[in-house]
Amino acid sequence: MQVAIVDFGSQWTHRILRTLKYLDAEAEIVPVSTPFEDVRHASALIFSGGAISIAMGDADQTGNARGFLDRFEGPVLGVCAGQQFIGMHFGGKARPSAGPEFGKVEVVVDDKDELFQGLPDRFTAWASHNDEVVDTPGFRILAHSADCSNHAFKCLSRPIYGTLFHPEVEHTEHGEEIYANFLKLCKR
Repeated sequence: MQVAIVDFGSQWTHRILRTLKYLDAEAEIVPVSTPFEDVRHASALIFSGGAISIAMGDADQTGNARGFLDRFEGPVLGVCAGQQFIGMHFGGKARPSAGPEFGKVEVVVDDKDELFQGLPDRFTAWASHNDEVVDTPGFRILAHSADCSNHAFKCLSRPIYGTLFHPEVEHTEHGEEIYANFLKLCKR
């Protein structure tokens, strides 16, 4: 299994790589400028978080990621800015969340689906954002927090997921399990 981690500039992108390696997945970090042909044969894509603000129009800093979403047929996971990018790409709207979340937040799982399979209904996660994506047509919300209505979602027609929180950060409970659940989608 080969996972391409598309780097949106997150300070934690290398933690995603390390988590995947702990789970025995082959993975590499690729820049957003990578040609589609170089990621076409990956088993999955992960869009990292980053300092970009999708809501503030920094979408031009996402390089070839739009083409990846339009053409890649395997599972995709977006984290933080990656999740917001996915939601906006498919018609969602960005807005400031009820309150900025920087640090530990309680995530409430609304729908376990494949991503949260075997996890408790509530857990602590690490977040670092001001914005959230709402009104995501064709997506189902999987989790929320007190200040954010859309902490995780799933596309209804393709294996595309997003988490606004960072599963790769050690302060997120069950983060490794979330990545393990995502990798199971690659084996189908």
